[in-house]
Amino acid sequence: MKTCLRFLALVLAVIIFAPVQVSAESEVTRVILVRHGETPYNKVSRYQGWTDVPLNETGIKQAEALAEYLKDVPIDVFISSPLQCAYLTTQKVAELHGMQIEYTDPRLREINYGDWAKKYTKDLEKKYPQQFALWKRKPWLVIHPNGESLQELGDRARAALNDAVARYPGKTIFIGAHSYLNGALICNVLDLSLEHFNKFPQSNTCVNVLEYRDGAWKAVTINSTAHLGKLF
Repeated sequence: MKTCLRFLALVLAVIIFAPVQVSAESEVTRVILVRHGETPYNKVSRYQGWTDVPLNETGIKQAEALAEYLKDVPIDVFISSPLQCAYLTTQKVAELHGMQIEYTDPRLREINYGDWAKKYTKDLEKKYPQQFALWKRKPWLVIHPNGESLQELGDRARAALNDAVARYPGKTIFIGAHSYLNGALICNVLDLSLEHFNKFPQSNTCVNVLEYRDGAWKAVTINSTAHLGKLF
């Protein structure tokens, strides 16, 4: 009987004092997903896509305001689209953290507008009246001539995000990207049909915060421009 009691006491001691093993899957990975600041194309309703356009003066000020707003937010790594408007926006934030951009990912580029790139909205309305009207009402049904669809955009953006999360589990990741890419990616990670795409507008330098844990995503913040003094 005494032997049994000693054995039971030993087992309880092991259970009580054994270190708790926390699975990596239980870690929260946060993604701060941001749209770039204003560009000259944004200012005049010109379709940008993969065109490498810099920030304009307003865009630089927006990026600086974003950097100041986020300077005390712990961020572990900065990733950006290679297009300079997103890169420069990300760089402004990274600099106030005393950090550099870890890498750029071409899969984070804006939607490929194909033949629509560099065109003004008013010209597209005239040249592609039916397709342009559909793009405004039901964009998920449009494949841009010599370009891509929202579905293709969302798929490549999700692949880039998956790689980043796999590389930096449990970290806070800043991703500098673009309007349509952000919207398509948000739909993708929240398992929403692209029919909901228009419900996720993306203002210049807006902040979205997404969290990943145990194989599931949730949205914490969507399209915040508090740093610009705007609630909506």
